[in-house]
Amino acid sequence: MTEDEDDPTERSRWRPVRLLLAAMDDEIAAVYADAAIEGLRPTWAMELIRLHRRGPMTITELARSVQVTHSGESQKVAAMRAAGLVRTVPGPDARSKRVTLTAKATRLVDRLAAEWEATEAALEDLEDELPYPLSRVVTDIQEALARRSFHDRIRDRLDRDPRWV
Repeated sequence: MTEDEDDPTERSRWRPVRLLLAAMDDEIAAVYADAAIEGLRPTWAMELIRLHRRGPMTITELARSVQVTHSGESQKVAAMRAAGLVRTVPGPDARSKRVTLTAKATRLVDRLAAEWEATEAALEDLEDELPYPLSRVVTDIQEALARRSFHDRIRDRLDRDPRWV
């Protein structure tokens, strides 16, 4: 058995999806670079637009709004704060923080909305070229996972693997 055959990480159905999404995010970052927008990550656009449209939110509210974990959103807010795009102020209770846009972010948000809409239109154009659109794949996967969770699918495999039990 070769080294590659022995390494299970050399085989992956998930990695191409992650790499595709990362490459597409890199292309959006290149659009920002073309426009001389520095210090902005494509993965921050939703939060910045959301805060602009809906106003300040706690990290918990923002996380719920964009459908990510509190922990992940807290890390993202810290990075956006370090980039000078948001600031945090005390929230409604001692444990929470409200996230607000800085003037720098407010100046960018209309451009981000334009990029968001252009990106969505470009994705629609891309899907028109495909025999089976990505949005349909996602919907089909969500429906399959509603019937049987990913957790259960993994556990079923592990329950039959002597290396796990």
